[in-house]
Amino acid sequence: MIKILEGTDMDNSQERSYEESTFNISKRERKANEPTPAFIGISWLALLLGVGAYLLGLWNATMMMNEKGYYLIVLLYGLFSAVSVQKTVRDRDEGIPTTSIYYGLSWFSVIVSSSLLTYGLWNAELLRSEKGFYGMAFTLSMFAAVAVQKNVRDLKSSEDDE
Repeated sequence: MIKILEGTDMDNSQERSYEESTFNISKRERKANEPTPAFIGISWLALLLGVGAYLLGLWNATMMMNEKGYYLIVLLYGLFSAVSVQKTVRDRDEGIPTTSIYYGLSWFSVIVSSSLLTYGLWNAELLRSEKGFYGMAFTLSMFAAVAVQKNVRDLKSSEDDE
């Protein structure tokens, strides 16, 4: 611990009390499941960067429109399925009833969307760097969609606890 008030007549408890009252003014108490503003911000930033990079790549690609449409739908399908998996897993963890069919379809959709992207990129006449770019942007977007959905749910849960 760094002593800020060296040379004063304060004892350790007074010194700690002064430090706590001085440096924790802007810090507010968070609820149990409430995410930090930093995590919320970085989750949204990751989602925007992933989706933005993927869409920018599609915009600048020299492929035909039907190929661009294929990759766009794969991204949208992947994002929806990732959010669905996060929701059903969280529902089950919290004891909210979910059907096994929807749970299974959510996981199946994640696998299908990832497989469709892999198959499309494998057979595409693109440079390997372009294929890697689309794969990484897709993966970042999927992860970020799950993180954003978790944050939305955690914030709603903490509001409901008030």
